[in-house]
Amino acid sequence: MRQFDLSPLYRSTIGFDRLFSLLDQAGAPESATTAYPPYNIERTGENAYRLTLAVAGFGEADLSIESRQNGLTIKGAKEARKEGEASDVLYQGIAARAFERRFQLADHVQVTGARLENGLLHVDLIREIPEAQRPRTIPIGRGAPAPVAAPKESAKESPKAA
Repeated sequence: MRQFDLSPLYRSTIGFDRLFSLLDQAGAPESATTAYPPYNIERTGENAYRLTLAVAGFGEADLSIESRQNGLTIKGAKEARKEGEASDVLYQGIAARAFERRFQLADHVQVTGARLENGLLHVDLIREIPEAQRPRTIPIGRGAPAPVAAPKESAKESPKAA
């Protein structure tokens, strides 16, 4: 049960919809279906990240990764067994159920690659901030400030009152 109400914020703010929906999702209880498959998020560099999902039993053909705007969706679905294949499973401890896991990405975060290795799906991400938005240092000069150009008066201005 969520202990705070965001509805007053929805009414009085503009442009923060994504932030409030993330807060709503964070406050919602996590059910067993959303906890599968387990995952890790690790920082591999200053602007590099790796998302690792435990997808034992899934092959490359069973998985799909889609990056759209500020979201990353990873889906897994195994093909149903054919009727000709008979198998007596005495105990099934490895989950093979279909899943869909969604992640919200920050601005300027891009997926650079993915690989499946030993039952782990590794998705590499990098944050590339555009040059115009990167912080820059402004040198502090000594001496007189640079002259400010005064606006030029045009001859077409209204005549002066005498």
